[in-house]
Amino acid sequence: MTEIAIASQKLTAKDFATDQEVRWCPGCGDYSILAQVQRVFPTLGIPKENFVIISGIGCSSRFPYYMNTYGMHSIHGRATAIASGLKATRPELSIWIVTGDGDSLSIGGNHTIHLLRRNFDVNILLFNNEIYGLTKGQYSPTSEQKKVTKSSPLGSIDHPFNPAALALGADATFVARTMDRDPKHLQEMLLRSARHKGASFLEIYQNCNIFNDGTFEIFTDKKSKPEETIFLEQGQPLVFGTDKNKGIRMDGLQPQVVDLTQDVSVNDLWIHDEKDFYKGQILTRIFEDAKNPEHHFPRPFGVFYETERPCYEDIMANQIDEAKAKATADLDRLLRGKEVWVIKE
Repeated sequence: MTEIAIASQKLTAKDFATDQEVRWCPGCGDYSILAQVQRVFPTLGIPKENFVIISGIGCSSRFPYYMNTYGMHSIHGRATAIASGLKATRPELSIWIVTGDGDSLSIGGNHTIHLLRRNFDVNILLFNNEIYGLTKGQYSPTSEQKKVTKSSPLGSIDHPFNPAALALGADATFVARTMDRDPKHLQEMLLRSARHKGASFLEIYQNCNIFNDGTFEIFTDKKSKPEETIFLEQGQPLVFGTDKNKGIRMDGLQPQVVDLTQDVSVNDLWIHDEKDFYKGQILTRIFEDAKNPEHHFPRPFGVFYETERPCYEDIMANQIDEAKAKATADLDRLLRGKEVWVIKE
């Protein structure tokens, strides 16, 4: 079969599934994420051999075993570093980093922020279940304060990371949030991540039904979801509620929830703009405890912010080409640098 004929074959989700037994706990949110990734990949128009899945350590990091692509189950917190090296040397590859809140924000936190600021054209899928699942239930960098776990029997005193805010602080060029129990929205965010030229950071709320069951139920349950979530759409007002009767408007630099059945219209609401860095930061900070009635906002889902910036691998390739093109290019000279002294007898 010719290369052209192979390339013209239409891929399906089954083409990305392996014969490996999926070894996550029954009911784990990872199953849904795996299914949506396998559904989205065939639609991207990328040759199957150009997909790479790289993971660190954790429950989520078993992902490469279940994807029929090239991949690597690497070491704790270093998937981002390995992916960076691969992208630098093979820029044509579509590289996906699968990681968890512990893997990428604790031991791997330093690597994560530097990948984002460098802006490699890779995709980070951060499965956030606010717990260490693989090591049996210790609190993680995203666990809420007062969280009682095996490693915090009196309640965690750590202030948790806000992953989306952290990514924006590291100058990520694409930051979004979705959830495991909304397949349609998850697929949409995966597509947006893949189409972005640069480092995409997608936080996925993922339920660990063994060690942290129901932590996101208020956002996923059909009864509470309309009141507790707000889905961001470019150019659209921030409206939510069972009857779409609530919204968010800006009072100076402060967001406030308003009732659209009162003297407020849709025209008064905050219009979402994915290119607005400052409003994107405000949106990531709408993160208050959903159970706190005194300061309550719905949790935003969707693309917080997207911008364009040159990718590291492209800048590096151009720099190398320019160095080669110079008539004075000399490797020994480059290695010596300018701080050279000649000692004369």
